[in-house]
Amino acid sequence: MRRNRRIRVLMGLNIALAFLLGATLVSRTDAFAQEEGRPANLRARGEYTMITARTNQGGPHAVWVLDAANGEMVALKWDQSRQSLIGAGYRELSSDVRVSPGR
Repeated sequence: MRRNRRIRVLMGLNIALAFLLGATLVSRTDAFAQEEGRPANLRARGEYTMITARTNQGGPHAVWVLDAANGEMVALKWDQSRQSLIGAGYRELSSDVRVSPGR
């Protein structure tokens, strides 16, 4: 008797989980905005170029990473105490194109 009850409870849980999974998948596909046949939140595969340069603040040189495909640039500096790279700056290059030059 107990075994039959456990099987029914497990079957009910499986059905509930399958229902939740289906509802999650349906809601996610409806939320994607379609633009040119692909979801809007996917980024293009990056085309990267990296250079080193001095910074205005002094200290260690920075590594500038340019993503030409997405129009973004990131500056990274090495933090000796943490033994890791830290972000020193970010620039969206498309915003620089829209700015009109001045004196």
